[in-house]
Amino acid sequence: MTKRIFQQLAAYNQWANARLYAAALDLSDQAYRLHIGVFFSSVHGTLNHLLLTDRIWLKRLTGEGDHPSRLNAILFEDRAELARARIAEDDRLICMVDSYDDATLASIHSYRTTSGMPHSQAVADILLHLFNHQTHHRGQAHACLSILTGGEPPSLDLLAFQRGTTAPDLAKLIQP
Repeated sequence: MTKRIFQQLAAYNQWANARLYAAALDLSDQAYRLHIGVFFSSVHGTLNHLLLTDRIWLKRLTGEGDHPSRLNAILFEDRAELARARIAEDDRLICMVDSYDDATLASIHSYRTTSGMPHSQAVADILLHLFNHQTHHRGQAHACLSILTGGEPPSLDLLAFQRGTTAPDLAKLIQP
């Protein structure tokens, strides 16, 4: 896969996160934290997990940043703080992908799993996993929003992104 494709996936990731977070911010706190039965319990737990795993992967790839020790650790109880951290992590991911060339994407990267096991794989494969993982859990959060609101949450389809559907300015939604 080429750098251009990963740049598109990073931009899509940021767009989809902004749309999802905007809908989540409209929920009452009770609904936002309600145990729905998804793997990480609630909208909050799911969004937190996505930020946490992105931080783990970006730490593995760059050697910089926070590295949570548990996959279910709550990084931020406050959803505005979680949203601010999401914005920063999406920007960081875009910058990292922009810094890669095709040779870097094809290179083998060694890291340790959360259980401490050594592993190596191509950078492109790591990024494919990261973006696929985001899509998987965003789908869970999207389903939670459907259940909680009884309505249709904003589309997160890649095609909608490619067609120029807008995303809200998440930073403006969380200003004090």
